[in-house]
Amino acid sequence: MQPPETIDAGDLVLRRWVPAYAEEATAVVRKSLPELSPFMPWATEAYDLAASRDYIVRSTANWDEGKEFNYAVFTAEGDLAGSIGLMSRMGPGTLEIGYWMGTPFTGRGYMTAAVRAVTEVALGLPGVERVAIRHDAANGASAAVAIKAGFAEVERVEREPEAPGETGVDVIRERKER
Repeated sequence: MQPPETIDAGDLVLRRWVPAYAEEATAVVRKSLPELSPFMPWATEAYDLAASRDYIVRSTANWDEGKEFNYAVFTAEGDLAGSIGLMSRMGPGTLEIGYWMGTPFTGRGYMTAAVRAVTEVALGLPGVERVAIRHDAANGASAAVAIKAGFAEVERVEREPEAPGETGVDVIRERKER
């Protein structure tokens, strides 16, 4: 199971993460900490170029092992706007989507378009029966993206909060049809 390294998502292009994106990724994350940090445990004041490089190294290894397929999200103008990935951590037959968008690029429908594009790719892969999105119940932005992309809530799961804005209740939404 190997998705394409580049996905055309209309006004966006999703590209497999490579080391050349590290500096721009660091800048976008740093600018977006107020919005990211409540729900992303890794999004802290300590986030720096080394953290971006480490993420890209792990993304490359996980891609090669077929565990995760992470993409940098670029606008039509070539600006790195965020990240989206397909992860196998929910078990066979399911790919989970994780995502974040940089603050300067929110509210434009970019992440909804990216989610729709990776969902179509995922549902076209052999053995993939469903695509899921898991977000904290308090994360209204992630919920809105999932709903706009056609994902329906199927379950709520309690867990220990990992980031300051989390409630500890994950909402799981899924799509099965292509």
